[in-house]
Amino acid sequence: MTDQLWLVVGLGNPGPQYAGNRHNVGHMVLDVLAGRTGARFSTHRSRAAVAEARLGVLPGGVPGPRVVLAKPSTYMNTSGGPVAGLAQYFQVAPDHVLVVHDEVDIPFGDVRCKSGGGEGGHNGLRDITKSLGTRDYVRVRAGVGRPPGRMETADHVLRDFSGSERKELPFLLDDAADATEMILTEGLLAAQGRFHAPRDGR
Repeated sequence: MTDQLWLVVGLGNPGPQYAGNRHNVGHMVLDVLAGRTGARFSTHRSRAAVAEARLGVLPGGVPGPRVVLAKPSTYMNTSGGPVAGLAQYFQVAPDHVLVVHDEVDIPFGDVRCKSGGGEGGHNGLRDITKSLGTRDYVRVRAGVGRPPGRMETADHVLRDFSGSERKELPFLLDDAADATEMILTEGLLAAQGRFHAPRDGR
């Protein structure tokens, strides 16, 4: 199990003007995962910043699976090319591709995990599905909440988190990073059992 490579992708848009947007929460989670492992990102020819590491710990203290952490350097709606290119380069099957992304249909601060299914109007996922030729990849969905009032969804996800949300953002990023590690070390069902359960407190 530890020798089966995973491709873990965090979605977002390139450039400092987008760095704090809700749409870039996938990039933020990847930065947390890289920080936990001491891995450093470098530019890859597949139009992405990548870092290789092992994530999590298996029973008995065995280091978790080998992973390629990747942040596509294209815009969100063209994420599929880099993801498919990396999957081909590193010879990773779609069922070992895990995509971390923002999700407006989940309340801010919540994390959900799934494999396959629809893209829910998410342009990054739609392009990945098209490029991989399948929906059967794993997703860690970081809730950013619905837009307030009559605000368009596109405007909502391309705005920075609010002041109150920024105070809670580290918890969301840690939970999404924990969910990613748990999927890789204990499986999707275990992660769903933990992160889909009603939460006490926050």
